[in-house]
Amino acid sequence: MKAKEFNAIFQKVIDNYHINDHVDSNPNNPHEKNSLSYLMYEKCWIDTVQWHLEDLIRIPELDPKEGLALKQRIDKSNQNRTDIVEKVDDYYYNLYKDSSANATKMNTESPGWVVDRLSILCLKIFHMKEQVDRKDVNEKHHFECNEKLNILQLQQQDLSQSFDELIDDYKNGKRKMKVYRQMKMYNDASLNPELYRKKK
Repeated sequence: MKAKEFNAIFQKVIDNYHINDHVDSNPNNPHEKNSLSYLMYEKCWIDTVQWHLEDLIRIPELDPKEGLALKQRIDKSNQNRTDIVEKVDDYYYNLYKDSSANATKMNTESPGWVVDRLSILCLKIFHMKEQVDRKDVNEKHHFECNEKLNILQLQQQDLSQSFDELIDDYKNGKRKMKVYRQMKMYNDASLNPELYRKKK
């Protein structure tokens, strides 16, 4: 799959979410379970819900207990997000581990983390368009947001092209496909001191 196809899935997810526009909406993933398309849909749904959780937690008059519950939910969401990124990396690793085995060049980001950035960019573009279309703001706001929107769209084009070139390099043996794990510690009761001390 090309980045263009991923972006189309991400856009569909964001549109679907905003039908109800609620963090507890059902994702209704239409793709075959565990397929790459399914992972893309799930990935962007997590990002979209988390985008709105991040908005909610910044409400100035938010009750502290609600804020704590939101923070814990965001932490869990971040872990789920990382888990899917690693599944995407596993997919590409299994696909290209042989063809890229003898390559010496490496990339700073794995395919899964490029996908992560593409998903977030789609969200930024959607919400920046909302700002461009607002009726309750002045012309300066419209102009500044439109400038930002143009930059985001250019960034999306460049990153999409870079992703496709990276996959081609794996396929053609020009770059080595290698997978690392994020080793997140804050959610692990055996690694986070604040959690394992309480157990004692």
